[in-house]
Amino acid sequence: MENFLQNIDWRKYRPNKAQLIGLIVAFITIILSIIFLRNTDIFYFILGLAMVIGVFPFFVSLILATSAEREKEEMFLEFSRNLVENVKAGTPISKSILNVRKKDYGKLNPHINKLANQIALGIPVKSALETFARDINNRTVTRAVTIISEAEKAGGKIDDILEAVAKSVSQVEKLKKERRAAMYTLMVQGYIIFFIFIIIMLVMQFKILPIAAGLGSGMGEGAEGIPGFNLGEKGAIATAEQLTRPFLWLLIAQGFFAGLVIGKLSEGKMIAGLKHSFILVALAILISTGAKAFIG
Repeated sequence: MENFLQNIDWRKYRPNKAQLIGLIVAFITIILSIIFLRNTDIFYFILGLAMVIGVFPFFVSLILATSAEREKEEMFLEFSRNLVENVKAGTPISKSILNVRKKDYGKLNPHINKLANQIALGIPVKSALETFARDINNRTVTRAVTIISEAEKAGGKIDDILEAVAKSVSQVEKLKKERRAAMYTLMVQGYIIFFIFIIIMLVMQFKILPIAAGLGSGMGEGAEGIPGFNLGEKGAIATAEQLTRPFLWLLIAQGFFAGLVIGKLSEGKMIAGLKHSFILVALAILISTGAKAFIG
């Protein structure tokens, strides 16, 4: 366990400047709301808003990281095609990598420049490609680079192998785009279902349970609350407010797991659903606490 913790690069998990500012603003907002708004209806709304502010920079970082990873996959496809053209022209793969480095590959440029520099320094192509794949840390790129490095090591028609790899990467990207397009409707349906769930919770909180509580209070003195829901050993009847307290946690749980499912269906990765989870959870907190503060 100690070796595992020592091998983790904790620098990747350090919050950046924007994330630190968000956390500081959220902390200050929470402290001020506890001091000045603790006994008011708007307290929980401000508390939820502070939590959203604190998490928002991490949400933006996740979106940017996902976008950068997608761009790297697309640019690697372009890099593979350019490499195939050079190798088919009779240029060795090492020289081909040095030739194509001059082109613009967006987010992939630093990795390709490092790859070309390693080859220029005399590092074997196989070792340089392994470092290239490890730095990018992408499943599609790693698989393709492994095939290329093994083919270069074994010899043979490297141009045919590179062309097959490029076609494979192209097919993978095409399938991902088709899946995102096909699952877009399901993603929209997931958001619609969640909004319907929020509406149901709000109707129960502000319409149905208060009416039920009114029925309980009409049964005579000491019967205030909702009949059939008893709390504690003394059999105290539960009030509408007591029964609506878990609603927010139900909405948060529903939003978090619904977001993970949406991400898994649309992009094939559970971690991709975290951005959907953040959106749904933030909406749940702000709508629920806001409704209680301004309507209830």
